[in-house]
Amino acid sequence: MFDRIAEFFVFGFVPLVVGILAVPELSVAAQKSVRGEVIYRERIALPPSAVLSVELADVSLSDAPARIIGEQKVKPAGQVPISFEIKFDPSVIRPGMTYALQARITVDDRLMFISDVRHQLDPLTDAPQTIMLKMAASDDAPAKASMLGQSWLVDYIDGVGEIREPQATFRIGKSGKAGGNGPCNVYFATARVDDRTISVSNIGSTYKACAPEVMTEEKALFDALAKAATYSIDAGKLTISDKDGHEILRFSAAS
Repeated sequence: MFDRIAEFFVFGFVPLVVGILAVPELSVAAQKSVRGEVIYRERIALPPSAVLSVELADVSLSDAPARIIGEQKVKPAGQVPISFEIKFDPSVIRPGMTYALQARITVDDRLMFISDVRHQLDPLTDAPQTIMLKMAASDDAPAKASMLGQSWLVDYIDGVGEIREPQATFRIGKSGKAGGNGPCNVYFATARVDDRTISVSNIGSTYKACAPEVMTEEKALFDALAKAATYSIDAGKLTISDKDGHEILRFSAAS
């Protein structure tokens, strides 16, 4: 009886061991990674809801959709440079084929930045990659997201002209509170921003007195803000126009 029990456990255990060994997991050594960072030239801060998507794709066939080898999403994206790492199975890489990295940044599912030039590479290289993104066309870019939370330097004021050494600033927070440093005083206001329209009201400031020409510039800034009706953002430049479409303010994004 003891011999039969021993025989049952010995021979019953062997298939279980064989079954485990027959389905090995992919080892770490069998994995490969493409690492690098994503950047863009515009001096624009990304909002907290921004998402970076980076894909490693087989782009060998020009008349067919790219085949995705691996991808990574970074959420929240943070601020540039944004690091990424795409893990993939190196056995899918075939000689003679063309591979590239493609990336985009979206805000609330709307395209903000995209890689518009093919970033070709050898996926099996260990060299870190840098992907340069470009701001999406104005019709697709989330202008409101680019506006809010960004500090802007005043470059031009209607009635004054070009500001040679920009020092005055302008900023709108997500809550609608606006303001900045004027040519003389700190100022504050209330702003409402949609995708292409803007209104600024309740403008107030501290009461510091400066040279007459500085006070004239500050008054012109406040008057122009009160007339704001529409805006556009292109390559890190903000332009505000009045209800007649006349440009009354221009800004550069502050780093």
